[in-house]
Order: sequence, then structure tokens, then C-alpha cells
Amino acid sequence: MLKVRILTVKDYTERTLKHLQAAGVLHVEEAQELSPLDREAIERDKNDVRKALGYLNNILDHLLTEQIVRLRDVAAPSSLADVIREAQAYHDRVSSLTEKYDLLVEEIATIEDSAKYLGTLAQEIDIPLKDLRYSGPYLFTDVLAIAEESYRTFTDKAQPYILEHVTVAVDTMTVIYFVARSEHRKTLNGLLREFGTNALFIPDDDMSIRDFVAQSSDIITRSRHQLAALQQEIQDTIVQDLDRIVFFREILEDENERLSVLVQACEAHYVTLIEGFVPESRADDITEGLKEMLRYAFVGTETPAVMDEPPTKLQNPGMIRPFEVIVNLFSLPKYGDWDPTPSVAYFFAFFFGLMLNDTIYAVGLLILAKFLLDKLVDDPASEGTRLFRHVLYISGSVALILGIISGTYLGDFINMYFGVDLKALALVKGVQARLADPISFIILSLLIGLIHLNIAHVLGMIKGFHDRHYGVIIGKIGLFMVQIFGIPYIFKAMLGIALIPMGDHVYAAFLYPLAAGLLLVVVGAFVQMGGLGAVFWIFDLTGILGDVMSYSRLAGVGLATFYLASSFNLLSDWVSTTIASVIPGGLGTAVAFIVGVTMLVIFHVFNLLLSSLAAFIHSLRLCFVEFLLKFYEGGGKEYNPFHQKLRREVIVGKKS
Repeated sequence: MLKVRILTVKDYTERTLKHLQAAGVLHVEEAQELSPLDREAIERDKNDVRKALGYLNNILDHLLTEQIVRLRDVAAPSSLADVIREAQAYHDRVSSLTEKYDLLVEEIATIEDSAKYLGTLAQEIDIPLKDLRYSGPYLFTDVLAIAEESYRTFTDKAQPYILEHVTVAVDTMTVIYFVARSEHRKTLNGLLREFGTNALFIPDDDMSIRDFVAQSSDIITRSRHQLAALQQEIQDTIVQDLDRIVFFREILEDENERLSVLVQACEAHYVTLIEGFVPESRADDITEGLKEMLRYAFVGTETPAVMDEPPTKLQNPGMIRPFEVIVNLFSLPKYGDWDPTPSVAYFFAFFFGLMLNDTIYAVGLLILAKFLLDKLVDDPASEGTRLFRHVLYISGSVALILGIISGTYLGDFINMYFGVDLKALALVKGVQARLADPISFIILSLLIGLIHLNIAHVLGMIKGFHDRHYGVIIGKIGLFMVQIFGIPYIFKAMLGIALIPMGDHVYAAFLYPLAAGLLLVVVGAFVQMGGLGAVFWIFDLTGILGDVMSYSRLAGVGLATFYLASSFNLLSDWVSTTIASVIPGGLGTAVAFIVGVTMLVIFHVFNLLLSSLAAFIHSLRLCFVEFLLKFYEGGGKEYNPFHQKLRREVIVGKKS
């Protein structure tokens, strides 16, 4: 990265920002201001853009179905003012319909409540509706619904002012029809407000209560038909101009981003200063272009100083780059730090393939990644989704290769149904034998873990040399010595197993470098943590044992995938055989075949999803907890250049 300073007169600020947005390579860090008068105009424009953007987002929020909008064929507007004007017009058109929709929803709810409460009241009295809410010079009547727990308190307070009343219970509410003197109306209304109760909606009609209740369902049905028609009209209105609405939203989002940077560039009265970072290979895109376009401009580039914090832009080969999304889940490396993506890529794909390790499951995963992944994410066209799909492609391909090498096809499906031994299917018999035997698979997993962990510790020691953390260097050297001399010694002394064919006197001599290694571990802990090292050094030794044992999950998940598949094969075979024996003849054979195939498909799809998820999660765990934490800190800032977004496809609306 290079640090870039762009200095120009204030009259050229907008042209400068448009050029930077078109170049799309400058990560903007700081910008100084123009005069207050210019800032006022810019902020006014920005408010107009944000307001119009809000209108369009509000319209798209009412879209009920997911729509793919292709923007390449949409005609561009003549000016930004036209975009804002049309956005306002679209909003007014949709807003008038949504207001009618909301009012109709409220009206239906009101009629439903009135019918519900008045239906119960009609069992006690059946008078014309207009008599329920009568208002005269001496008397008035009303109907209200009050919560059951508040009813007693309300009646105690209202009793002196009510001449007559009829009360019925409806669910947790109490409906009261009362007659009172007109002079007490104000007092009773105050009590209603005190208890948070409103009078029921009563249509001004001569029909009786029972007639109203009987007709209310028809009224509600008609209203619901109107509601559906109104909803369809809203959808049709949006879809009719959806391509322009989405295209205008894209324009306004770009303009809003440009104006946001322009607002930052409003400090100095006569000049504008914009600072940021650009990849060294793209610096000419900014410097040469601006110098050609602007008469009064200064563009300076320099290597970032120690106190600067440039953003991080990862650069990995095509096969490695998808695994940047895995590293980003942990943390982006700081600028200038070592990028762990290559090592994570190799091991993540290998761990995933070893745990899935089935030819058919691997093919199924590749198919799901191709055709189903888009349905599970919010933005299928995003760069993150594209990279994640390639992670699944690569990891699934490793699982496919290992499945072919070990001869695994839906567990022991071919062996069970066709009598072909798995050893005959395996391309490499030794691999098949080791992965099929639980003890051998566990031992292999632990050896892989020992190698993986020590690679992490080597990288940690290299980082210690780079940062001059001598405590880390001493501790890592001691840890290597403990492993190199301690593991053979322990196997020989405790288990009688000679890992290295040497005499007993040689193993006895291992005690001296082993003791030296332990001493270095203790000294390294003291250098790093001071007095706390007296306690924490022991965790360096127990930690590596626990970390290595954690890799047994490779065997656990891999064997679980195989045995679950085999169990499902056995269960499906048992059920289909039972059906064939119960139902004689060709019918039994046909039913048994259909049921067996159906069970196999359901069970193996379930096992594919479960095993793929388990393989992904445990691969993450091994790469993050057991590997990256040994040497990697992260904490970087993502390179996010100021650029113009030109998306070709946008998905809006709600997934059904």
C-alpha cells in the first residue's frame, strides 16, 4: 500500500471525487473541509438524496416476492434531479395505496371486535344499534369493553353516575352497556381515559344488534376481498416499474456515498485535502488521471509511516483466494503481517475431505453448492457468496478424491447390495485399511494433529524472531525439545514401545535434553509473563497434549459419517425385506423397492447435510483454535476502496 495525499482547489473537489469513484482504488481515510457555504449546499443535496433513497427502500419493503432485476437494459435518467423527482412520484403512488390498505386492515379489526363483543351482548338485550350509542339532552348511552381485572374498580368509581347497565363477559374482557345522565358524560369519559378504555365502534344504523352480528361476517369477507385486491394492486404498481425503481436506488446509493465523502472534504476555505491508501500497483490510476484532468492539483504518494494503519488487501492465487472468507471469519491480518490463508486453505480442505470422505456425498455436496447455496443467502451475487461456494467446491473435491481412493460410496452400500468388497473398490488399499479401522484412523488423526500443531508453533517461533519476543522463542525451542526427546522416551519407559530402533542406553540419554527442554519452557514462561510463569508454564505442556487429542475428531466425524451411512443402508434393507416377506408376489417386491429407495434417499440426504455441517464446523475449530491461536493475532482493517457500484443484477422483495 502507498499513502496518497490529494490536494486541489475547492472548485475541483467534486470532479476529483467523481474521478476517484470511477477509478475505484482509493481507500479514503481522511478528508478536510471546504467553506461552510459549500458544505451547506452539499449537505442539502445529501439530505435530498437520502430522502429519495428512503422512499425507494420503503417501496421495495412492500414487495412480497423475491425478484431478480436486470439493470443493464434500463435507460439512464437525464439528471439526478429527475431521479429524485421520479422517486417522489413512485413513493406518492405506492403510499396512497398502502394508506388505504392500512385503513382497511384497521376497519376489519374494528368490525371483528365489535361483532365479537356485541354478539355476546345480544344474548341479554337486542335493541337497534343507534340506541347503543344515544345522546340526548338528559340521557346518553354507550358500550365499552374493559379488562376483567379492571372491571370491579371501574364500576365502583362509575356506579354513582350510571343509572342502568347490562354486563356480559367475553374471554378476558367485560362488555358494559350503560345509561347515564348527560351531565355526567365528562366525568365518565375521564374514567374511561383513566382505565385506558375506549368505547366500542357502533355503526350508526337502525338494524338490531343480532342483525349486525349476523351480517358482520359478510361485511368482513367483502372487506378481505377488497384487501386482497388492494394488496395485488400494490404489488402490480411496484412490479410495473421495478427495474427503474431498483436502478434509481443504485444511482442514489452511489450518489449518497460520493456526497458523504464530499461532506468530509469541507474543512479548508480554499483547498481540499483527501488522504487515503492505494495498492502500489494501482497508484498510477489515480495520479496520472488526476494530473491530466485537473489544472490545479497535487497528488503525493509515500510509503506508510510506522504510526499509519493502512488497510489490508489480501493477494492470493486463484485456488487459495476462496479461503480468505475462512480467515475473515477469524480476523483479517494487519497490514504487513503474514497472511495465514494458504496454510488454512490446505489444511481446512484436507480436514473437511477426511471427515466427509465419501464419493457420493462429495458429489452431492458439489451439487448443493452449485444449485442450493443461492437460496440460503441474502445476496447470491456478492463476492463473499462466490468465494464461499468455491470453498465448498474445493473441499468437496478433496472429499471426492479421498472417497474414490478409499472406495467409499454411501458407506458400505455397494458391498451390501452388490456384494463388492470395499477393498476391491479402493484405489489405494493402504488408505482404505487405515480409514476403515477405528484405532488406525485415530492414530492417523493424532499424527496429523501433531504435525499441524508443530507447524503452528514453528510459525509462532518465526513471529517471535520477527517481533524480538525472546520469551516466545525460548519457550518454543523448549517445547520442540520436549516433544522430540520426550515422546519416544515416554513410549519406551511407560508402554515398552520403541518408536526409534535404538538401545536402552540411548533412550536413557534422552532424559538430559528432555530436562533441558522443560527448563527452557519454564524460562520462556517467566520471560513472557514474569511471576505468573511459575504457574502457567505447565499449561504449555498440557496444552499440546490436549490440542493433539482434539484432532481425534477427524476420526470421530469420519467414522460417524461412514457408520451412519452403513446403518441407514442396513435399516432400509431390513424394512424393504420385511415388507417383501409380508406382502407376497410382485406387489410386495414393488412396494419394498419403492419404500427402500425412498428411505435410502431421505436417510442419505440427511447424513450428507449432517456430515457436511460437522466437517465444516470441526475444520473451522481445528484451523482456528488449535492452529491460528498459536501465532496469529489479526485485527486488520479491510481495504474498502471508494468506488462506483455497477451491479448487473439485484434481488429485492421477501423470500416466500
